[in-house]
Amino acid sequence: MARPSIVPIALTLDDRTGYTLWAPPWEEDGEEWQAFLGSTVDLPADINDDDPEAPGPTAVVHLFPSPAALAAFCRVSTDHDLADHPVWPVVATLGPEDLTPDEDHRFDLDGVYDVVAENPDRWAVDELAATLDIVGRLAECCETPVDDDDDDDEDDDDETAFESVAELVSRPEVAALGLGIDAFLGRDGEGAWARLGTAVDELWEDVLEELDDHLDWTGAGTVTTEDYPSAAEEAEARAAEPEDDDEDDDEDLDDAPARPAAGSTAAAPAEAATAGIRTIRGGSELAATPAAVAAAQEFWEAVGILPVEVVVPEGQGVTLRCYVEDRARFLGREGQVFVFPTPVALARFCAGDEAHDLTEIASWAEVADTDTLPLPADQDRYDLVEISEVLAEVAQGAGGLVELRALLQPVEGVLDLAEYAELPRVQQQLAADAPLGRVVARAETDPRAPLSAEEAPALVTAWQQIVDDIGTALVFRSDLAR
Repeated sequence: MARPSIVPIALTLDDRTGYTLWAPPWEEDGEEWQAFLGSTVDLPADINDDDPEAPGPTAVVHLFPSPAALAAFCRVSTDHDLADHPVWPVVATLGPEDLTPDEDHRFDLDGVYDVVAENPDRWAVDELAATLDIVGRLAECCETPVDDDDDDDEDDDDETAFESVAELVSRPEVAALGLGIDAFLGRDGEGAWARLGTAVDELWEDVLEELDDHLDWTGAGTVTTEDYPSAAEEAEARAAEPEDDDEDDDEDLDDAPARPAAGSTAAAPAEAATAGIRTIRGGSELAATPAAVAAAQEFWEAVGILPVEVVVPEGQGVTLRCYVEDRARFLGREGQVFVFPTPVALARFCAGDEAHDLTEIASWAEVADTDTLPLPADQDRYDLVEISEVLAEVAQGAGGLVELRALLQPVEGVLDLAEYAELPRVQQQLAADAPLGRVVARAETDPRAPLSAEEAPALVTAWQQIVDDIGTALVFRSDLAR
């Protein structure tokens, strides 16, 4: 999981665009957190309601009509859910240019109907996946916990303010968005896209209504709704802006450790970090939504065979792994691990009759028969390329660039692969008396210690040999990609 960071985002709804900040999920003290720039407020009763009653403490996300207004708020305000975030001291010093979202962090909620009305293409699928993902995250962070002291006979409907959001993101067609355009090709794919459109038609207005109660368009009382230009005016103004050649101005912002705010837009904790330490790339290249991964994990954990993702210089793909008498066993044969470009391709293989080393596992029949896609969880993703890049940077003199704990998850993956494929050189490089093995042992006892520039050159050579050896054990299967 990535280190704590904060990114600017923009939401377009009801013909206006609001700017705010999002802290993507990170881990701290074994708990996961994420949050938006927001707070908990006491909303007044709606006098237009048939039975007006004050809703009580409500989590809201503060929105602003421009990055400049957002920056002005961040400079002076600490009464919000991000005030104790590890990188907030950095954010509070930034100007409008640094708080302007990139295109990947602009979410047009008004445009969802138009997207599903068109034939699917890669851009439409990616846009819908991102929009529905951020909607799910907003709902998760703004959800009010159920009070244990509430009456037992309280209606179940009162337990969540986001029933329509929950229903929509639980649809299998929404989960399939994370798989990309391949999920919507062919006759089955066309049907899935049509069902997705139907789900949006049925639920989207209710989704927006649920969100609207938690979106504060006054910027915590610093602006008015009249300050917002229309979406068309906003787009015209952006088109008139000169292009910025600085590609990294609005990347994730990282700094010093602290515990996240306890306000109710902070939904579960994350790892703190040290100023200047490089952000390790997080999240799967397969881009499945968190809801889809969580739903899939229930099945795969039950059968005791887990999807894993491996990233090496030759490519990225998914395979399956289980443990037999505490020894790793992968989907493969004779020490060769079969790796597939997508979960769909992997599922097709599993449904076939080709021989491999998992067929004798007692639960394999369930795997071969399931329609649950093999979506890897974050903890089962092993990016060997990212660590190579970071080690090289440290070896070139950038001491303190990465914390030792960044090595632990990739090393876990290569040890399993080396055990299955019988790669003795990998195990030798990670032995307790080898330079890399000593660093990994230190990472287990002092995970937040930075890697020094002095010890990195030896690690670069050792890690490269490991990556090369692992590459010899992977067989990238493209025969079932379609």
